[in-house]
Amino acid sequence: MDTTFLYPHTHLVAGVDEVGRGPLVGAVVTAAVILNPERPIPGLADSKAISEKRRLALYPLICEQALAWSVGRAEPEEIDRLNILHATMLAMQRAVAALPVIPEYVLIDGNRCPSLPMPSMAVVKGDSRVAEISAASIIAKVTRDREMAELDRVYPEYGFAQHKGYPTAFHLEKLAQHGATEHHRRSFAPVKRALGLVS
Repeated sequence: MDTTFLYPHTHLVAGVDEVGRGPLVGAVVTAAVILNPERPIPGLADSKAISEKRRLALYPLICEQALAWSVGRAEPEEIDRLNILHATMLAMQRAVAALPVIPEYVLIDGNRCPSLPMPSMAVVKGDSRVAEISAASIIAKVTRDREMAELDRVYPEYGFAQHKGYPTAFHLEKLAQHGATEHHRRSFAPVKRALGLVS
């Protein structure tokens, strides 16, 4: 992986990534991972760039072999109250705070960092450049996908297991047909339209 950017060399580096900024339903889920340099995990990559089968194979390896990992989240009502950017930052703070090992440095996927009690750096395209962030992206993606599969069993008419809550044509059609569930983000325009809150 490309690690041409510089940060303090320490084995307690946490990578943080999020999944679920774009969907209309469910939480935004973040994960933080501190990898063990003595137990490298081959095949780590951006969760969006690998197959579901590969993600599901890597997930237990990360959980077992990482020095520490955790999940953070912000619920739909928090997204509606704070907006998706601030809710994502909050979920990232929660993931880092939940780590059973305190990292000495944190690398965040993207172009901005939440406020943290330790040094941090944002890394654009970090999920494909930094192993720790790749691992975090896989943990977050598998976690959220499983939540969407559970929601699909409760609301099978929406097809959440297929589109994971993203605004696909099918999802928008079902949203217009059935209205919003309690898990939909009411501040997002397609949901507002389905609720008749905007023209």
